[in-house]
Amino acid sequence: MASTRVAAVAAALLLLTVAACTKAAEPPAAAAAGGAGADQQVRSTTGASGACTAETYNGGVPKLDLATITVGFAQSEKEANPFRITETESIKQEAAARGIDLITTNAQSDLNKEIADIQSMIAQGAQALIISPLNSEGLDPALEAAKDAGVPIMTIDRLLTSKTPCVDYIGWIGSDFVEQGERAADAMIEATGGQGQVAILLGASGVNVTVDRTKGFKDRLAATGSALQVVAEQTADFTRERGRSVTEQLISANPGITAIYAENDEMALGAVAALKAAGKQPGEVTIITIDGTRGAVQGIVDGWIAGVIESNPRFGPLAFQALEDFYSGAGVPATTIISDKEYTPENAAAELANAY
Repeated sequence: MASTRVAAVAAALLLLTVAACTKAAEPPAAAAAGGAGADQQVRSTTGASGACTAETYNGGVPKLDLATITVGFAQSEKEANPFRITETESIKQEAAARGIDLITTNAQSDLNKEIADIQSMIAQGAQALIISPLNSEGLDPALEAAKDAGVPIMTIDRLLTSKTPCVDYIGWIGSDFVEQGERAADAMIEATGGQGQVAILLGASGVNVTVDRTKGFKDRLAATGSALQVVAEQTADFTRERGRSVTEQLISANPGITAIYAENDEMALGAVAALKAAGKQPGEVTIITIDGTRGAVQGIVDGWIAGVIESNPRFGPLAFQALEDFYSGAGVPATTIISDKEYTPENAAAELANAY
């Protein structure tokens, strides 16, 4: 089954070494953030041989005691979907567990506001930052403000694609988004028998998540020689409302569509609403999606969704451990890739409690 394609790894936090530039991680258990079996697991790291520390970050910043400083967290998008709600809650829970003073902001999906939020947290006395970037580019004024103030930045989720680790930011923790797209293609081939017409609900423009999930999906279809045809693709901005309206347009213009690849669960649930309104029955159009929200996993149980590739938003334990390693001298690798599981018709009911 699709769920066996990714090997299990040992549970959560990364114990850094300086032995190799790229290595598989075997981290000790992390504190849970969101329920049993919910915490992230580290799959691999890159750049561990040059692990970033306070002494090496951008020429050196003060070596501080994490337990005594104020940390700022910049959330990029309004907490109107389960991924962002869970991501912010994970950061808050871990800060509270460690007794850390935390400032949080929400950019409400506005890049200029995220820049202003970061600058404001620095002005309020934040001495380290955790940032979930809205876009992969465009945060330069905020990054420069942090540099000028000697405030290090740890990034999660979306990657700052043209910036330099240990100069512009400490390091990045996230999923392998290309692989997520590949796994979605594998699940789609399995669910459809490799036949039919596929529409893609693209995520937001200007972020590496959308680019990578699209590339992974299309490249895997091509590499496997699948007879599945991508007949339409349109941006739906990672939102449920746009997922519904775009799906309505696509199935009207392309009545032969038999499958939908949604690049996040909110768009998939919007697609389900559109299909219901169009009089479709569960399973009549195969839907594969990425995230792991409870609504999407319930969609599998109900027969509307064929599979979900997880993208785990519970970054709190790993992000704060990274800051601890940064200040302690253990160091933080440039890239930390987490291990994401998969929800299928065979495991969805049993795994529903672990969805977010």
